[in-house]
Amino acid sequence: MISFAATLIHKHWPSLIGPGVGAAGILLAVTAHRRAARAVAQCTALVNGSVGSRGTVDPRALRDLAVVRYDALSEMSGQLSFSVALLNALGDGVVLSSINGRSETRTYAKIVRSGTGTQALSPEEEHAVRAARLGQGLPAAESASDPEVTVRIRRARTAQKKMAS
Repeated sequence: MISFAATLIHKHWPSLIGPGVGAAGILLAVTAHRRAARAVAQCTALVNGSVGSRGTVDPRALRDLAVVRYDALSEMSGQLSFSVALLNALGDGVVLSSINGRSETRTYAKIVRSGTGTQALSPEEEHAVRAARLGQGLPAAESASDPEVTVRIRRARTAQKKMAS
C-alpha cells in the first residue's frame, strides 16, 4: 500500500502541488502590491506635507534668477553695474541693483509682486524681472545693455545645443 501511494504521488505530484504553488504565488503578489501601495501613499504624504503645496515644487521658493549687466554711468565702462532679479513661481521676490562709479557705489533693493515692482523699476531692473520670469537668466548675465541681444543670444544658443545633440 505504501508503495502504491508513493508511486501515485511520484507520478502525479505536479498536478497535486501546482494549485498550492499558484495560490502561494497569488498571495505573495497581493502582499507585494499592498506594500508598494503603502510606500507610494507614504511618499505622496511626505511630499505634500513637507513641501506645503499640492505638487513637488513650493511656489514660494526662489527659482527664477536673472542678472543684467550694464554701464549706468558715462564715466565707467565694462558693464560694472548690474541688476539681479530673484523671484519665485508666483513672480514675487526682489530686485537688487548696484550702480558702480569711480568714486562711489549705490545699491538698491526693490520688492517685486506678481512680476511688477512695488516701487518704480528702472529699465534694467524691468529687464531683469522679465528675463527671470521667462527663464532667460544666464544669457542676461552675458549680454550687452540691449535687452533684445539677450533674447537673440538665448535662442541662438538653444538652437546650437539642439543641433549638437
